[in-house]
Amino acid sequence: MINVLLVVHLFIAIALVGVVLLQRSEGGALGIGGSGGGLMTGRAAGNLLTRTTAILAALFITSSLVLSLLANNRAPAQSIVDQIPAVGTTAPADPAPVPEQAPGKPSAPLAQ
Repeated sequence: MINVLLVVHLFIAIALVGVVLLQRSEGGALGIGGSGGGLMTGRAAGNLLTRTTAILAALFITSSLVLSLLANNRAPAQSIVDQIPAVGTTAPADPAPVPEQAPGKPSAPLAQ
């Protein structure tokens, strides 16, 4: 299910990029102005491309949300907070006690 939806999502993304690239430039972007001629000219073609872009954008956002919800429900939640033991359950082991010197015995001299 997720794989099929992912393939559809990729096709929507490719189509969205294509439709955006087909649109006429409004000028002023990087010094490249919109020329008078082109593949699609006229008001009707502009409306069609604008409407198609809006529909593809809505489909892209919807499929992105559905994919994220499906992926979130598929994998169990893993958090570092879940790995910390709860307060009061088990205490960590005490460190080994330091042996004390017997009274009257000098400590060992330090090597120089």
